[in-house]
Amino acid sequence: MSQQELLKKVVDVLRDLGIDYMVSGSLVSSLQGEPRSTHDVDIVVAIHHSSAKPLAAAFPPPDYYLTEESILNALRTNGLFNLIDVNSGDKVDFWMLTDQPFDLSRFRRKRIEDVLGMQLAVSAPEDTILMKLHWAEKSGGSDRHIIDALRVYEVQYGLLDLEYLRDWARTLGVSSLLDRIEEQAERL
Repeated sequence: MSQQELLKKVVDVLRDLGIDYMVSGSLVSSLQGEPRSTHDVDIVVAIHHSSAKPLAAAFPPPDYYLTEESILNALRTNGLFNLIDVNSGDKVDFWMLTDQPFDLSRFRRKRIEDVLGMQLAVSAPEDTILMKLHWAEKSGGSDRHIIDALRVYEVQYGLLDLEYLRDWARTLGVSSLLDRIEEQAERL
């Protein structure tokens, strides 16, 4: 199964189970900025305990690795759980929607877009940039995350809500990284 087919299956299952979601991470930064390959898909989910069992059952072994226990543990810890397509090695990281203000803001701002022939809920470009800068900061300045943020900034520049971007950058403590990409940006 290709990554695109896996993503379609995951989104179809989430919709069927009534689980609200938002695709984020490198897949979305590739769509909004500069395309690059990635071996995992990041999805933020607003999931309830009652959905853990049917979600795990939708991806049974031996083709998939996903356990009800990992979902319930992620719910308890506000962490993440993984789905692995055993045949391709592709992975989906499911991140729990938390009650943190930025998490709630970016989830509310998600957009439905036609991506790879599918209707997907994806993070807004400003939120993609902010999360990439946040991850760069957490990882000690990861160039890959900074370049992803820069490319989204460049490609989406005329459409960005710069006030929103700067306000949240201050709140998240990534203003210096935002300043850096603004200085480096070649506006397309």
